[in-house]
Amino acid sequence: MYINTKRDVRSVEEIDMINKEVCSTGIRELDFQMSGGIPLGSTVLVTGCSGSGKTTLCMQYLFNGAQNDDHGVFFTITEPLFKLTKNLEGFSFYDKKLIESGMVNIIDLRIISERLGLDAEKYTVEDAGALLDILKDIADELNVKRLVIDSITALCYRLQSREMIRDFIFKLGTSLAAMNCTTLLTSEVPPQTYKFSQYEIEEFISDGIIFLGDIERRGDLIRTLQVVKMRGIAHSRAKFAMNISAERGLELVPLLKTSDVESLLRR
Repeated sequence: MYINTKRDVRSVEEIDMINKEVCSTGIRELDFQMSGGIPLGSTVLVTGCSGSGKTTLCMQYLFNGAQNDDHGVFFTITEPLFKLTKNLEGFSFYDKKLIESGMVNIIDLRIISERLGLDAEKYTVEDAGALLDILKDIADELNVKRLVIDSITALCYRLQSREMIRDFIFKLGTSLAAMNCTTLLTSEVPPQTYKFSQYEIEEFISDGIIFLGDIERRGDLIRTLQVVKMRGIAHSRAKFAMNISAERGLELVPLLKTSDVESLLRR
């Protein structure tokens, strides 16, 4: 769903940030942090360690969009399709009918690689280019408004040198910019580190960065979310406590409110 955001102008820098057309994630607290949602057509890096909630956030983004007639596609290179859908079944935002109707498409890039005759473990420059062409063709054919690649880290791992990775990432950025959709790229980083990508290049093609981390408080390891960058809109850079529940999916509360955090963890 695309909406126009209207906010009070509080500084000169915000003048060009009002009435921006945005893509709502459907996660209320996250949209509020971003003045209504992600600017339409942006490429956003969703970064964090294993288990931080990247895939859940991206899936919730796609299914919430499908509820409002936005076609979406999820390209996976890390998990088989049966495992992905099995993990989704417990969430209230998941609707199998949206997959059956083609509103949400989940596509395994490893299967596409096999059909193209590509080496599953190593890509050449030509292989990477062919894969980019296929991604664009699929997005065009399905008329998607929301696109997810999970993960760019695993995709780049199959390239054989840092120069190839750099070249591929910049070509990917150019391709995504030409598509008429709003894209989330997941990026794997080591735990307990404040970095945004494995190859330290991905963030430069991204219009936004959503960082998923964790902190220890009173013996609990609390998931956190922070919008580090989002070009084109005024947004909060505050760190929020994040919980993942079957009933609501991602839930956020201000990290400084200890009582709210404890209540969130008990749900």
